[in-house]
Amino acid sequence: MEYRICWVRGHVEVYDGAGRFRFSADSEQEAREEIEALAA
Repeated sequence: MEYRICWVRGHVEVYDGAGRFRFSADSEQEAREEIEALAA
């Protein structure tokens, strides 16, 4: 699945390929780790 990571006021928000909000994280690294966990 495709994801988009956006910086918003000091944290990142992750959206799926359809533009739906999935989750937020404290850093881009944390978001990428969470995306990898979802794919597993």
